[in-house]
Amino acid sequence: MSARIVVAGASMAGLRAAEQLRAAGWTGAITLVGDEPHMPYNRPPLSKEVLAGRAPFESLAFRPRASVSDVEWRLGRKVVAAELDERTVRLDDGTELTYDGLVVATGMRPRRLNCPGPRAGRHTVRTLDDARVLREELIRPGARVVVIGAGFIGCEVAATAVGLGVAEVTVVDPLPLPMAGPLGELLGRALRRRHEERGVRFALGAAVAAFTGEERVTGVELRDGRVLPADVVVESVGSVANTEWLDGNGLDLSDGVLTDAWLRAGGRPDVVAVGDVARFPNARYDGVPRRVEHWCIPADTAKHAARTLVAGAAPAPFAPLPTFWSDQHDFRLQSFGAPGLGKQDVRVLDGDPEADVLVGYHHDGRLVGVVALGGQAVAASAARYRAELLKQPALTLS
Repeated sequence: MSARIVVAGASMAGLRAAEQLRAAGWTGAITLVGDEPHMPYNRPPLSKEVLAGRAPFESLAFRPRASVSDVEWRLGRKVVAAELDERTVRLDDGTELTYDGLVVATGMRPRRLNCPGPRAGRHTVRTLDDARVLREELIRPGARVVVIGAGFIGCEVAATAVGLGVAEVTVVDPLPLPMAGPLGELLGRALRRRHEERGVRFALGAAVAAFTGEERVTGVELRDGRVLPADVVVESVGSVANTEWLDGNGLDLSDGVLTDAWLRAGGRPDVVAVGDVARFPNARYDGVPRRVEHWCIPADTAKHAARTLVAGAAPAPFAPLPTFWSDQHDFRLQSFGAPGLGKQDVRVLDGDPEADVLVGYHHDGRLVGVVALGGQAVAASAARYRAELLKQPALTLS
């Protein structure tokens, strides 16, 4: 039997893993298994261009490299179990696949609120089909929208809804400011002001108790007794790692798949994890294993993991420079580095929080991340710090 690598997950991380396996010299068979019926596509536009009706699916689909023209695609199928000692995975149709190497690329799914009330009218934004259904709801005349969660997706959906002319958009979050978790207070205040100026309402420091309505949601009841009228609810309250199929194999699955600095799962030389399901130590910072749900991570992890799987180990510990951006209304957030590690020491590097601003995040006096808020000029200023962040020495991991 010819050698085969199975890639569990056929979104961006899975596609990039297959491409990087070929680049690393793997000439054997590659099988990609994905639960969506679609070929891999770009997810960030779902909460923006797709909801706004500006991006058809054809514009989102990735064009695979010629090197993976011979891979086997099993779409609309889900991996439901694995026996790592036996090197087998089982699909939801009962098919069993054997492998020589396994790439875990099953990603995340949206977390749902476990509150009383109807489910109809409540949405998440993770897949193309999610976005298509939600768009039809948002363009209904007079729709009142409540977005639960003031993180990246929640703020982007709120901005898109306002741009569509939705009658009323309210964002609910238990934190006192939007995006306070990843960005801290200074930019949280600036973001709230910008959103409010464009018509978004906020109910902050508030938690959801229940959803009102019989067959379909009519409102969101908060724990303080307020009820927000709602024809459409968008739940953006975090993600859950798709790792249940790996249960019983001795892996640490407490938050995604724990890997070492070479992206090996559980120390196994034949199993690696890529994308936002991987919880890895970043040698660039403190070596604490973390998941990173940024657009650049699928490609970065795929390159490193492919070398590990094909050659036995990549030449050095994984030390990526995380990068993200978020388009909201007519402004952009652009980040390089790890601002979450430096929220206790935040300094304005350029500009003014009341206008365009560039902010630096520091840990023990060391710059660990920069975030720009505003137009193209300040985003370009953030990019100039990328080289400085890359030049900083990485920590040595044992």
